Parts: sequence; structure tokens; C-alpha cells
Amino acid sequence: MRKFSGGAVVALITIMGILSVALVSDAQPKDRSEIVIGAALPLTGDSSAKGRDIKWAYERAVNDVNSKGGIFVKDLGKKLKVKLVILNNESNVTKSAILVGKLINYDKVDLLLGGFESMTCMAEAMVAEKQNTYYHMAYGFPTSRWKEKNFKWSTNFFLLTKDLMVLPFEVLKTMDSQKRPKKMAVLAEETFAGKSMLKALSKTSKKYGYEQPLEATLKVGSTDYSQQISQLREGGADCAILFASMRDFETLMRQLKENKLNLPFTFAYKGAWSGKFWKDLGKDAQYILADGFWSMDYPFEGAKELGEEYHKTFGEYSITVGLPYALAQILFHAIEKAGTLNGAKVRAAVLSHEYNTVMGPVKYGEDGHAPVPVVGAQWWDGKQMLVYPSKYATWKVKLAPPWDKR
Repeated sequence: MRKFSGGAVVALITIMGILSVALVSDAQPKDRSEIVIGAALPLTGDSSAKGRDIKWAYERAVNDVNSKGGIFVKDLGKKLKVKLVILNNESNVTKSAILVGKLINYDKVDLLLGGFESMTCMAEAMVAEKQNTYYHMAYGFPTSRWKEKNFKWSTNFFLLTKDLMVLPFEVLKTMDSQKRPKKMAVLAEETFAGKSMLKALSKTSKKYGYEQPLEATLKVGSTDYSQQISQLREGGADCAILFASMRDFETLMRQLKENKLNLPFTFAYKGAWSGKFWKDLGKDAQYILADGFWSMDYPFEGAKELGEEYHKTFGEYSITVGLPYALAQILFHAIEKAGTLNGAKVRAAVLSHEYNTVMGPVKYGEDGHAPVPVVGAQWWDGKQMLVYPSKYATWKVKLAPPWDKR
């Protein structure tokens, strides 16, 4: 994805605010037949795999609500079906901000569903704020930054950073203390986010009683991680936590196997989410643990069916697709509770009610944020088996044996 500075985002939004001004009115034509909801998603480019899943989840949610006749809008005295307008931002932050402006001013959307990645969500939220249009998002930036912006026209359905940091350590705690790996290594990509994760994870590991962890960085796009592998071998690491893209993590895993270096416990942030990870590595992905936002094994209405439909469509399993589906569920219920398509009133309804979703019950705070419970899962025969939260777990963590014993 093209890098895009915070200052450039502000400049772009300012220009757009001058060039185009949305006309917002409570009045709703009585003869209207649909609710128009828009989203700018990364359907091509670096984030296209995630964009595909979000698009599928939104379309599935729209089909589900429309199959029941649509959403009842009290102000209009009738049910309206939902029309979804999705534009491709090509994994580009600048383009995404421009497209949100187009959705508001030219496609005349009533409401907006969020995109993907923190900088993209930031840019889109700023456009929506300028143009008084409700932007209902997940995958947002950290709660602390959200509060700093004091947004009035958007909401943020995403996890808390502190919960994300402790996840691999909480997963380790579910294991027998006598079998639990002891020598920790933390590896992260050479990006701003990676450096922040490396520092935070190393600090967290000490809080959980691990000695000074071995630290290493991974050059983005590298084809040779022999130096890092040597560090792991010499340091005697039996447990590794990684933050890297799927491409870089797959490269590292292949080279670990080539060098016959086994890590009994390997936990990956970001890089092991996608079903493509299993397709690329096959059985070599077995035993890998990953973070996530959802599981089809959750005991909530519609979760299992959603997971099965996703698998039927793509031949893969997902630990993320429930999040965008639940986001749409919340928005649709909030429209009905608000009884209007006025964005400010729909947002108020989002904040003032609790919603039952495929993610479980969701309640927003006054600041517009609703926390998402983090998920820990282990790859096994092509499926991510739920190991955390413990109260919903359907699987016990298995340690990886040496490569020649798998």
C-alpha cells in the first residue's frame, strides 16, 4: 500500500471539504424504495484478500436482510430494501478518501460502512465528519487515537490494544505449565507498526514471567531470513511471536523447515489470518497459531451458518469475516430503532442499544467505541481451531513436533 502521512490526509480532507459540500436533511421522500449504503474497499492491491472478505460479508448481510423484506423505517411507514454501493480503493488511502466523497456527493448514499486498515479508516472518517455523514466502521485505529479525534459522525467497532498484546501469553497460559515453552522470541517487520509491536510484546512477555526475549526484525519483502534463523537457533528459542505480512511469514516458515529448525509454539499476528495461508503452505501451516476477531465456533446465532457459507463460497475458513458481517447487522438494527435514515439519529441509536450479532452481544460506549474480543486459533487440517477466549474454546493447543515427525 502507498504510504500516506497524517498531514497529507488532513490536507486532502480540507481540499475535499472546499470542493464539495454534502446537503444533509431530515426530510425523506415518501416515495423512496431503498436505503443506499456505501463502502470503499480494497478489492485489488496489497489488501485485496481482506477486501474480498469484507465485501462478501457486507453483501451476505444485505442479502439476508433483504430476503426478509428489508428494514422498516418508521418515518416512511414502510420497509425498504438495502442497496449496497461498493467502490474499489485499490488499497490506496488517498483514493479511498476521494471515493468516500464520491459516495456521499454523487452516489447519494444515506450511510457508510467502513473499509480496512487504520490509516484508511482515519481518512474516510475525516471525510464523513466534514460532510456530516454517518460512517459505521470496524478495523479502526486504536481507541486512544479515536478519543483524541472526538468524532461525532462515526463509530469504531474494534479491539482494545491491551487485549491484543496479551493474547499469545493468555493462550500459553491455557497449556500445562510443565509442557509450556519457556524461551521466548519476538520477531516483527521493519515498519512503524512492527517496531511498536516488537517493543510492546517484549515488555508484555516480561510481565508474564518470561526472561528477556530474543528480539529480531524482519525486512519486508526479503527472500533471506537466514540471519534471524541463526539468532533463533543460537538463542535456543522454543516459542516465537511474530508480526509480519502473510508473504513474509510464509517465507520465514519455508526457510525454518529448510534449516530443520523447529519452534514448538509459533504465534503470528496478521500473517496467518487468511485461508490462503493454508493453501500456500499446506501441512506446513499445521500447528501455527494466529490472532483473529471471530470464530464460526462461537455459540451465537448465525455464527456457524455464516462460517459454513463462507467455506462453501471460497473453500476456506475465516477468523475475521464475522466482524464486518456483525458491523452490518448492527447498522441495520440501528436504522430500524432510529426509525429514520438521518445519520445523526442512526448513530445515536447505535450508541444507545445493545445488539445481538454473530460476534455476540455488542454495546458501544459514549465515545463511539465498542470493543471486539480478540480470538486465538490454531491451524489444523485447513481450519482455524478456536483456543481463546477459553470460555468458548473448542480446541486445546498442540505443540509442533520436529519437522521430520509431522
